[in-house]
Amino acid sequence: MMVLFHIACVITAFFAMEFVAWFAHKYIMHGIGWSVHRDHHQPHEGPLQRNDLFIIIFAIPSWLFMQFGVMGGNDWRLYVGIGIAIYGAAYFYVHEVIIHNRFHARGKITNRYLLALVRAHGNHHKRREREDGECFGMLVVPLKYFRQGKAESVKLGEPAAG
Repeated sequence: MMVLFHIACVITAFFAMEFVAWFAHKYIMHGIGWSVHRDHHQPHEGPLQRNDLFIIIFAIPSWLFMQFGVMGGNDWRLYVGIGIAIYGAAYFYVHEVIIHNRFHARGKITNRYLLALVRAHGNHHKRREREDGECFGMLVVPLKYFRQGKAESVKLGEPAAG
């Protein structure tokens, strides 16, 4: 029975992180953290951005949950930390590899969900400043982006803007 509880902790933490990511993106990255996040919305040179600091910042809660969970005898906190870490890995893959093609490792996208995801994020990046943004989440995509251009696809090397 504890195995089911631990699995539920991982799954719940994973899905709760979508709201946390939306909130952090809208109110922290586009708020008091804009000086760090700004370069992600501007053309830039090189493989790293100041915005990459958020990876470290957002890894801290996962690490703390896991550490205290292990110290507590592998209790629920360990599994919440694992769920947060899995979300972080999914976020990194979706955002950096699929959406921004940062490592030039993505092929042609024809999957309807992934196309909608790229369109929504591209719409978010149309705004170069922090005000008037939309689509702050990562994995939940508004329905209007599924309805746009069903036949189009995004090719290797194309930017996320849509």
